[in-house]
Amino acid sequence: MEKRVVFKSSWLPWALITPQLIVITVFFFWPAGQAMLQSLQQSDAFGTSVDWVGLENFRNLWNDASYLASFKTTAVFSVLVAGLGIGLSLVLAVFADRVIKGSSIYKTLLIWPYAVAPAVAGVLWLFMFSPSIGIVAYWLGLLGLDWNHLVNGTHAMALVVGAAVWKQLSYNFLFFLAGLQSIPKSLIEAAAMDGARPWRRFWTIQFPLLTPTSFFLLVINIVYAFFDTFAIIDSTTQGGPGKDTSILVYKVYFDGFKAMDLGGSAAQSVVLMVIVVALTVVQFKFVEKKVNY
Repeated sequence: MEKRVVFKSSWLPWALITPQLIVITVFFFWPAGQAMLQSLQQSDAFGTSVDWVGLENFRNLWNDASYLASFKTTAVFSVLVAGLGIGLSLVLAVFADRVIKGSSIYKTLLIWPYAVAPAVAGVLWLFMFSPSIGIVAYWLGLLGLDWNHLVNGTHAMALVVGAAVWKQLSYNFLFFLAGLQSIPKSLIEAAAMDGARPWRRFWTIQFPLLTPTSFFLLVINIVYAFFDTFAIIDSTTQGGPGKDTSILVYKVYFDGFKAMDLGGSAAQSVVLMVIVVALTVVQFKFVEKKVNY
């Protein structure tokens, strides 16, 4: 029988959730409301004059070729970051879950990157792949690849994707490792006794039981790719060369703080918020149906 807690006081539940409501209101609903309001206005660089323009900022976005191109850039970037990040971390977690010598050191080294700030991670990768002084760029040159992310858009995209995946790898690894360790060992041992090989045991037992964790990480990594990678891109490529790595969140910053188009930047932030919310709803409505709880 399901146990339920009934509050005798009508105000106590509201008192318990009030701190969280205040945080959500101050840091989400209030900024979101301000962005929606500013997207319908146009002001000068100093904010001294504000004109009501309605939906003109949104109409200008659809006539901006560079803004439309940033949708494709964001789609490619987010798919690569989420796909590679989840896939690589799952492989590492599977190996870490095995009983091997020095496994604690191995796990600790995999967790360390999460303590690095995104901007610092971007600078580290920038130095490693610098065409003039980067050690990785030097090795690639020995293999016949003339690496230069300053002029090659494909190289620049590979650089920011690699830095973003490396930064998020520890987060994904921790959840996958915890999920694997929560699976009863008796199930694995029973399958092994029935003659199932390691690969088959993984796909028929472990992976289905990891679907809740995988679904959670899919949502988190999509949001991470859309928002939290700004510092990595700003510290490595600044959206270049040209606009080849200018994803939506970076274009919001560039147009608002460098081009000083405050109304257009606010309209972009509203569109970005709608896209992320829509993607999250779609994932919960369709992808979650394949999750085994």
